[in-house]
Amino acid sequence: MKVTAIQEEIRDLNLAYLMLAQQMLREDREAAMFRLGIGADVAELIDDMSPAQLLKMAGAQMLLCRFRFDDSNMLGVMAGKGRQGAAAGIHAAIIAASKPVEVLA
Repeated sequence: MKVTAIQEEIRDLNLAYLMLAQQMLREDREAAMFRLGIGADVAELIDDMSPAQLLKMAGAQMLLCRFRFDDSNMLGVMAGKGRQGAAAGIHAAIIAASKPVEVLA
């Protein structure tokens, strides 16, 4: 099976995401869980992964991270519509905090 450029980009993005998530979790677990939008069970799984497991998981044919841009209010705030400076960041954090975390079933 030939790996396409898109598949390579997805793998690279997945690996970067997993490595960043692992680093964030090890530095400040609670803040990382909030920023990543994940629950404690997913955080534990990511934190416990070996480098080989990270590489294997990064090779999935789908994006592992989930963008929170499905909320038009949050997207508007992130784009700077209606608010300025620090207020926009605080407002976006409030909207993100109101979203349920993803839980592996």
